Amino acid sequence: MKKSDGENIVEWPRGRLDFSAGCVVMGALNVTPDSFSDGGQFFDTNKAIERGVQMALDGAAIIDVGGESTRPGSAPVSAEEQIKRVVPVIEALRKKVNVPVSVDTKSFEVVEAALEAGAAMINDITALSDERMAELAAGWQVPVVLMHMQGTPETMQVEPKYKDVVGEVLEFLLSRARRAEDLGVAKNMIFIDPGIGFGKTLEHNLLLLKNIDKFVASPYRVLVGTSRKSFIGKITGKEKPSERIFGTAATVALCVAGGVSIVRVHDVAEMVDVVKIANKLKIQS
Repeated sequence: MKKSDGENIVEWPRGRLDFSAGCVVMGALNVTPDSFSDGGQFFDTNKAIERGVQMALDGAAIIDVGGESTRPGSAPVSAEEQIKRVVPVIEALRKKVNVPVSVDTKSFEVVEAALEAGAAMINDITALSDERMAELAAGWQVPVVLMHMQGTPETMQVEPKYKDVVGEVLEFLLSRARRAEDLGVAKNMIFIDPGIGFGKTLEHNLLLLKNIDKFVASPYRVLVGTSRKSFIGKITGKEKPSERIFGTAATVALCVAGGVSIVRVHDVAEMVDVVKIANKLKIQS
């Protein structure tokens, strides 16, 4: 979706995102002992805070803090435990960085605590299935990311099936976005995410990425997270997530070229460079 100059800046009481240069980077900060991407490297609160500060220095426009792993096969984490993990990090980062801090959770209680701690954005893999979260977003006037997932993290990769993955995922996201608007969330505060790797086979993921323009053509900005995911490993033969940086870079460049507004990544410094170049090439093409 093409944006006018006036639509390139998204501002709200707690944050500001500038899309005038094109796509921006969201840094994924997992405060968990079992993250697929880093194996719990930032489970320690102080290490997580240091990493968040470094992400901002490296050029992240948003820092996305999550206290529950959503890798395939992962078990749910209680709201109480998530709050224990993420709130101290959010409180500290709010004081130390000048970019919005997002909370990555599907729990109403965690969102409520995170907003009170200073979070400026909600990233929900269930697309506000708990509609109280939409009411919170509207009340606090914060943006929301609505993601598509087939099943749950425990079951999503067992045997995902679609008749038309692009059409079904897009229609789901548009219906959830419209519902969020009905519940008071402003249209420009809604981002849709096709949920790469969440209840999708390799072929499903590739089809979604090849057709990302259909999502971009919607009335909502698009966020995509491909970083270090297993489909990249299947194509490249890289088994370790940490070895998938170059594969991730290829998908990030494709997303920028396709008009995606936000890419969610683990390797912030490297992907900021990729995004800067891809943005320039896209603008000048």
